Order: sequence, then structure tokens, then C-alpha cells
Amino acid sequence: MRETLIRQSDAQSSVPIVAVDAESLETVLTGLGETAKVWCRANGYSPKPSSFQLVPGLSGDLQAVLFGVDSGGNADPFSLGSLANALPSGDYHLADGFPGAAEASLAFALSSYKFDRYSASSNKKVVRLCVPSEVDLDRLSAVLDGVQLARDLINTPANDLGPEELASAVEALFVENGGSGQITVGDDLLRHGFPMVHAVGRASSRAPRIADYSWGAEDAPRVTLVGKGVIFDTGGLNLKPGNSMTLMKKDMGGAANVLGLASMIMAAKLPVRLRVIVPCVENAVSGNAFRPGDILDSRKGLTVEIGNTDAEGRLILADALALADEESPEVLIDMATLTGAARVALGPDLPPFYTDDEALAEDIAVMSEAATDPLWRLPLWKSYLKYLDSKVADINHINTSGTGYAGSITAALFLSRFVEKAESWVHFDIFGWTPAEKPGKPMGGEAQGIRALFDLLSERYTKTK
Repeated sequence: MRETLIRQSDAQSSVPIVAVDAESLETVLTGLGETAKVWCRANGYSPKPSSFQLVPGLSGDLQAVLFGVDSGGNADPFSLGSLANALPSGDYHLADGFPGAAEASLAFALSSYKFDRYSASSNKKVVRLCVPSEVDLDRLSAVLDGVQLARDLINTPANDLGPEELASAVEALFVENGGSGQITVGDDLLRHGFPMVHAVGRASSRAPRIADYSWGAEDAPRVTLVGKGVIFDTGGLNLKPGNSMTLMKKDMGGAANVLGLASMIMAAKLPVRLRVIVPCVENAVSGNAFRPGDILDSRKGLTVEIGNTDAEGRLILADALALADEESPEVLIDMATLTGAARVALGPDLPPFYTDDEALAEDIAVMSEAATDPLWRLPLWKSYLKYLDSKVADINHINTSGTGYAGSITAALFLSRFVEKAESWVHFDIFGWTPAEKPGKPMGGEAQGIRALFDLLSERYTKTK
């Protein structure tokens, strides 16, 4: 995606993209010349928001692209993304006065994303946008690289992305940036205190593992990211119906997003001690699969009664969060494609987040809106903890009250039992997928919340230099 954006100096020549509305159309066309007027009238062009019109010059070459905005400017900052795949090959630039140049540039690049690793498509069209000088292209490129990493990982099918490959992706990212860490595999998980990661992943022919990598100065503020890495979720013995299994390659979307955010942080060289922990498992079915009614030990020491094997993500996250919490990080962030309840409540485009840190919640909300990276806070409603009561263990990992209510909240509450020492903890229940294409968001794997989090962490820790 970053190749889509260039500086004006790197273009041979470029075609202007001109923002127009009903009031300015005539003035713009007058400036372009009589041929432009005749062409637009012949094509019946009306500058409705997000509409566009190619305008040829006298020689037949493309003279300009008209792009419709509302009378107050471009209402949707990502709407320009619709041009990324609609324009003919060539270089383009935003004409003077184009509203929201930075957001428009980002949207253009995000919309250009294609996952064609398995396709024989011969489409060689190259469309590039010249970024205005006031846009920080280096930072924007870091963001795009992080988003691409997240999208690529989610879109990769589970036959090519197993627990080993996902853990290797963590290793590769950190080694490339000068970080280090370790991967704990198979029965070693039991010896090193990850019984729930082992239980969830042991039924697969591909051994479970946990990747734990760090980067940055030892004495820098500790920022720890934990991502759910279920590379495919069959539901286990509580087997999913076929339709519900179709998109389960995306059940490692939390891990993918965490790695995308880590990539941004390291590219920007934020002055933090970054740690990423990713439990990598396949929730499969075999004779040694964990069962409903089993009682599992956890790294935290709590015993956990299994209510449903299809709620496996919170189990592996619990062990990983307990590990992260042991060193009392300043900020602890976890991301997971955790519950269908979150999608029922807020839909696919608006992930909920949970935290008891009021200042952090406010900062996330502000950054989310500013970055056009939607997030919405839901409450850690403590009275719902009773829904997780177990008569035979310290806690049940799902709501067993019979009500079926508050599925996303109770999942977050379960995770909260494994975090005590972190100064601030926030949990994101993301979807990790765009079901219908829109500007800035091609259909398929999606990065959600990480651009806002990158802005938040950048603002917070750049000030500490």
C-alpha cells in the first residue's frame, strides 16, 4: 500500500484531483476550459459527494479528475479511497484546497490494498497519489505497513498459517527490528506455566505455542501487547456449524492486529519497552481435545471450569495476560476476535473496548474519532461477575446463568480476573474483518483500532523523551 503514495518530486507528471460541489462546479470548469465544460455537460456530471468525473484535455489526455464533496467539505474523510481502484494508471495529486489531505491520502492507500498471493490475476494497473508536502509520509508509511501486516496475516488461509507460522511471524518482526524473545512449544507449555494454552491447542496435529518477544530499552516505560492467536477455530467438541466456521481463519485477528501495532511502534522508534505475547493454537477436534465440564489450571492459579469449548480464546488470553501482568507494565493492551455478542451489539465496524482507566478510555475515544478508526467503550459491569460463578471451580469461563446476556462484557470480566498489577489495562473485542467493501476498507481481513492506539501511544510517550 505504501507504494501507492509518492512525493510530487517523484512523479513524471500528475493529474489534479479537484474537489467540487454544486456551487463551485461552474467556476472549476471555467478554469479547466470550454472542452471540460462541454464534456461534463455531455456526461451529465453532477457533483454529488463521492462522485467523480474524468475530464480530458484538448489532446485527449486526462486533464483532471473532479471529485464531489458536500458544501461544507468532504463529509466522509475516507471517501477519496473510492478512487484508488477506479482511476486509470497514472500519477495524481490533490489540487490546492482539497479538504482533509492527510486523511484522503491515507484512505487512498488503504483502499489500494489487494491480497492476491493466491490469484493469477494479471491486473498490472499502477495508480499513485502524490502526497502533499505537509503530510508526514514516513509516519504514514509506518502506519500502512502495520495495517498491511495485519490484513495479510488475517487473509492467509489456515493451511498456510498454523501456530508455528504465526509464532514465526512474531519472531521475524522483532528480529528485523533488533528485538529478542522466545517461543515455548507443545508440552513445554505445561512445564513453563501455560496450562490453558496447552489444553486448547493439544488436540491439533500442529503443536500449540506461545511467542514472547521484547524490543526497546530495558528502563523505558513498559507497553505490553497480547493478541489472541487462534489460527482456526472449529469450536472444539462444541463443534461450530458449517456456516459459522467459514471465516474462522480470521480468529487470529487479535494477534494480527497486535503485530500491526507493534510494527508501527518499532518503525517510529517510540521510547518504550515493547513486549508482545501471542499464544498460538488451533482449536481442533481429536481424542485428547479438552471437554465441556473440564476444570483447567491456569497460570494465575485460578481453576477454570469449561462451559463451552467454543469459547477458547479467553482461555489462552488468560494465561498470556497473567504472564504479561507479572512485570506490572505501564500499559497492557489485549486484542481478540472474542465474541459474537460484540458484533450483535455494535456490528462489524465498531469494536468495543473495556477498561477501568477513565483517562485512558477518554484518550482512546478522542484518538479513535480523530483517526477515523472507530471504537466504542462498553462497561466492565462488575455485577455481571456472578454470571461466571462455578460450583466446582474458582470461576467458569462463560456465562452459565442461563440468561445468555452480556456475552462480550462477561468475556471481558473473565479476562479481568487475570490482571492485577498492570497500571492500565484495556481489552478490545474486535471483528478483524470487513464483510462489505467500502472506502479505505477492502473486503477481507481488517486492522481495527491500531491506528488510534498508535496515535495515542505516540502522543503519550513522545512527550517523555
